[in-house]
Amino acid sequence: MDSDFGTIPGAQDMRDYVTRFVAQLTERNRLPLDYSVSSLRIVDFLVDGLRRGGPERAQVEGVLRGLGGYVGEVMVRRAGGRWVDFDSGQREFFEQPVGVRMPDGRAWNPLGKVVNRFEAGGPEESVQRLYLQLHGRSAGRTGGTRRSGRTVSC
Repeated sequence: MDSDFGTIPGAQDMRDYVTRFVAQLTERNRLPLDYSVSSLRIVDFLVDGLRRGGPERAQVEGVLRGLGGYVGEVMVRRAGGRWVDFDSGQREFFEQPVGVRMPDGRAWNPLGKVVNRFEAGGPEESVQRLYLQLHGRSAGRTGGTRRSGRTVSC
């Protein structure tokens, strides 16, 4: 993977960043990364494969960021979200520069969720599960405050 994917751009450039990442990742692999909700299973599978390889997070940081961007782009395309630049408080909380704001006003951290999947594994850190949590949630209901996926209304 190209090291350019280690640096996350601002919200306005995330779609291009993800498009380049997906093109490069799928150039030699037949991965069905088609921005569908079902393709999020592939992301979980890829991250689990990276974990099994035993590398340090720093060795795969660019791939994790690209995959996190992909998850966010699925949220944008399929659930009506939009990329946003996090403010300084959100950057500190989420440990990421950008996220996805959903129509109900909540900010989500798909990049951090992929990192958590890599570090902790397990079904509770599934990016597909993160997506499924988006639907059916009212704006008045608060989620947890884990930096992996949810935030309180912003």
